[in-house]
Amino acid sequence: MQNFEFQNPTKLLFGKGQISSLKKEIPAYGKRILLVYGGGSIKKIGLYDKVINELKEIGAFVIELGGVEPNPRLTTVQRGINLIRENQLDFILAVGGGSVIDGAKAIAAGVPYDGDVWDIVTSKVSAPSNSVPIGTVITIAGTGSEMNGNSVITNWETNTKAFFNSNHVLPRFSVLDPELTISVPRDQTVYGSVDIMSHVFEQYFHGSSNAPLQERIGEAILRTVIETAPKLVNDLNNYEYREIMLLNGTLALNGLTAMGVSPDWSTHLIEHAVSAVHDIPHGGGIAIIAPHWMEHVAAVRPEKIAQLGVRVFDLDPTGKTDAQLAAEAIQSLKNFWESIGAPTKLSDYGIDDKEIELMTERSMLADQIGSYVPLSKEDVRNILRNSL
Repeated sequence: MQNFEFQNPTKLLFGKGQISSLKKEIPAYGKRILLVYGGGSIKKIGLYDKVINELKEIGAFVIELGGVEPNPRLTTVQRGINLIRENQLDFILAVGGGSVIDGAKAIAAGVPYDGDVWDIVTSKVSAPSNSVPIGTVITIAGTGSEMNGNSVITNWETNTKAFFNSNHVLPRFSVLDPELTISVPRDQTVYGSVDIMSHVFEQYFHGSSNAPLQERIGEAILRTVIETAPKLVNDLNNYEYREIMLLNGTLALNGLTAMGVSPDWSTHLIEHAVSAVHDIPHGGGIAIIAPHWMEHVAAVRPEKIAQLGVRVFDLDPTGKTDAQLAAEAIQSLKNFWESIGAPTKLSDYGIDDKEIELMTERSMLADQIGSYVPLSKEDVRNILRNSL
């Protein structure tokens, strides 16, 4: 295990009716608020009205930034920065899914920064310590953005997706009411389930050693998703299943399983490149790319994938090599994701080989990416081709 520091001050307000906590939590940070949300689903389910009523009770001054994209765009982030500066706002309330929260984090970091906010997103400079404070109301299980400092932003002009991480943009509080996720449609529920598992994978397949507790925590999350997701996608209104998945999503990416290890993240880098060029759902892209990444790295290091197969998919290891177990584990994962309705190939989104080189280039943040098995440009190109 490597030396590490761990700090996560985000306050979770979990359960039915926790939206009423807003009037208690927000005043500590100010009453001039930027309300950030997505394409309007919060209005359809009545959440927008509930939030506005809570803000009215504390006499808040509210400016709205709606229409945040599923892959939040740099131009939208800049609009939010301008709104805060022009109206001298002092708090951001992000209501929605991970994309909305990611956008809010970039806005928060960009407000006190004199330069181009893209410098922060691409980690050329660090997010400033005086970033605008954020609170969140989460409406979908999956990204874990409600309890981490991660933000992924797309520069559509250059077809580039980049991310940054900073404790300075950790939400001060997050409201997690499973009832608010019941309206999430089947396809987005599937993508969220895939995303939760992929976050565990990125930390489970790490470049470090001696992290059995972190791995066991990750395995517990994976097993819980595998047990719950098939029930949920066939019973979307079930509160108990929504409750389980919401907490899974938070714990999968709040730093717990990354303590003392070097996470891989190459699958996410490749998917970010694909969705920056083609604007596909992140969870859908991950469902396609992750098994092909596993097949590629299993040829070099099959042992951890074999371990995954035994501990998570209950494979019988008797008389089998690590390579054989790894192949079975990958097939088990493919079968599971396909069984809940996840896409299996990039052509499901109409993607062919015309932009393989562009997507390969966009994946490579360095000469090699990943820590479990470092990938070269040629490796990434092959993974993308196999994903078609």
